[in-house]
Amino acid sequence: MRPSLLDPYFAPVTRLAGIGPKLAPLFDTLVGRTPESARLVDLLFHLPIDLVDRTLSPSIMAGPTEGIVTLKVTVEAHRAAPPGRAKAPHRVTVGDETGDVSLVFFRIPKQQIETMLPLGATRIISGRIELFDGMRQMVHPDRILPLAKFTEEDALEPVYPLTEGLTSRRVHLTALAALEKTRDLPEWLDPSLLEKNGWPAFRHALALLHNPKEQGAFGAESPAYKRLAYDELLAGQMALQLVRAREKGPSGRSLVGDGALRAKILAALPYGLTGAQKRSLTEIEADLAKPERMLRLLQGDVGAGKTIVALLAMANAVEAGTQAAMMAPTEILARQHAERIAPLAEAAGLRLGLLTGRAGNAERSSTLKRLASGEINIILGTHALFQEDVTFANLGLAVVDEQHRFGVHQRLALAKKGEAVDLLVMTATPIPRTLVLGYFGDLDVSVLDEKPPGRKPVDTRLVNHERLEEMIAGIGRAIGSGARVYWVCPLVGESEKLELAAAEERFADLAERFHGKVGLVHGKMAGADKDSVIARFASGELSVLVATTVIEVGMDVPEATIMVIEEAQRFGLAQLHQLRGRVGRGGDKSTAILLYRGPLSETARARLEILRQTEDGFRIAEEDLRLRGEGDVLGTRQSGMPGFRIARLDVHQDLLRMARDDAVLAFSRDPTLSSPRGSAMRALLYLFEREEAIRLMDAG
Repeated sequence: MRPSLLDPYFAPVTRLAGIGPKLAPLFDTLVGRTPESARLVDLLFHLPIDLVDRTLSPSIMAGPTEGIVTLKVTVEAHRAAPPGRAKAPHRVTVGDETGDVSLVFFRIPKQQIETMLPLGATRIISGRIELFDGMRQMVHPDRILPLAKFTEEDALEPVYPLTEGLTSRRVHLTALAALEKTRDLPEWLDPSLLEKNGWPAFRHALALLHNPKEQGAFGAESPAYKRLAYDELLAGQMALQLVRAREKGPSGRSLVGDGALRAKILAALPYGLTGAQKRSLTEIEADLAKPERMLRLLQGDVGAGKTIVALLAMANAVEAGTQAAMMAPTEILARQHAERIAPLAEAAGLRLGLLTGRAGNAERSSTLKRLASGEINIILGTHALFQEDVTFANLGLAVVDEQHRFGVHQRLALAKKGEAVDLLVMTATPIPRTLVLGYFGDLDVSVLDEKPPGRKPVDTRLVNHERLEEMIAGIGRAIGSGARVYWVCPLVGESEKLELAAAEERFADLAERFHGKVGLVHGKMAGADKDSVIARFASGELSVLVATTVIEVGMDVPEATIMVIEEAQRFGLAQLHQLRGRVGRGGDKSTAILLYRGPLSETARARLEILRQTEDGFRIAEEDLRLRGEGDVLGTRQSGMPGFRIARLDVHQDLLRMARDDAVLAFSRDPTLSSPRGSAMRALLYLFEREEAIRLMDAG
């Protein structure tokens, strides 16, 4: 149950005066709550991004001729638009003892302007001054106030991210009204931490950011902002500690194999393991041998050989007398794992099974029986693995591939299929160290940062869209000599419909040129149709595979040597790196063509140049974090992972490390959060909507 002291924070924005049926949906959109209703907490966490300084200028002549200026003036004359010329402006001359300014209004009724600016009245005006024919003018002033309504205290005005129909002033006043409705909360931070950093109390920090009195009180580096960022990071780290405690459980079991199956797998491999693979295996085997549950993240760059590490870990579990399961996010990926693992498993005498949502009744029934009897040693599959009717004889190790596509619930559901199941989660997205701590702080980490021998570098080229015809001709020549080509279509904002349209258009164009040689795959296709097209491409029947980003992860066709990424400037670096990793998997020289539409901004060109310079996924991911933020690196916008609303991991890395240490210490001292500080921390978790972790803890 959420503590009642937080109720004012979670009240709907419609409780505020002036927010009726017309404005409410705009606030829902603004804070990203549509179709749900915006709450005060959403508005209070929607922080300003800039400040406008409306400090009163000493005089018109002393005021700047560029940027925002605020002046105290007297209304001297009106010059209305001539009759019959509706598009002509209404001009008002205002002045002081040093000069005058012409205020310009378009399409505003004469009476309304004369009411706002009566002749002889003193007014405070604020807006942008520009020179027109050598005269100062201000088109549609931002503010026109009677002298009595202006105070220097209101001179600093916050600027908010907006949605159509809302102004910064409206958001600002609504945020201040929301603050009035809330109350101070018990302090969850250590007093010495507040004192050392000069941080204000939680609610005071919100007030300082929504109503700053000086420039230094604003921005991501200000004490108030850092306080709130730290709160959010601490909530995340506390939640991860609670999840870790729940997943570790009261006890585990030691899984120690004799190495016989692993030796057979290694003997069947056409190459030796890299140093990084050996190191990761040593860490995993040490975890499996411990009497507590393993919770480990294996992250590897594109083509670094995660699957082999996972197979050897699963073989260890089988040697120890248990079963292993490997869960992938898509049917394609699950089937590819099965195909890749099958020959090695066969060489070791391991019995494999495959369980996906598309299995027929008879096939599914047979697989479930063999799994329950213990006949299957290793089962591969999709989320179908944690459905209720799936029973294991003795599950010892669960491997979850593409970890960020699954939630904690799905991980727990698979782990519940056995007693004290060890857990290995994997991701092919190289993740910056900061993000690993921020999102996967409940897991120990192994890193595959070397490529297996034999993988050739991919020649990465930037090509302007203007050279499209020339490039397609080159593709035609490559196809003629047996090449296979991926053609990835542009990422069109958040719209799957538009992406699909772009892919279908490109497919139609290429299919006309290369008859019978072009296939199309996208996320809206039925699984069987998708698999069929991919199989035809893998066999060489098709030479070009046009696709949306559905092929970003898990496609493995060693014969494919050309990757075209259309409108490459729209993609994140990490995603471009993943897509490029689909080629260069065989012995032949491979090329990635980043087709961009110019002119490129300086940042966009810098991003694409990084890909040309390096194939180090970890360096690329760090750069992506610096340039675009954590949501894009991890794909949190697509995966439903909780992104941070206030904290910026590119700026607040030091705070994240502090929050991690703070959470570990706080949890070790008070694992049930029942002390006064623990109780305040419960409020913190609810405030940042990490209450799922509390439910897990309270459920035992």
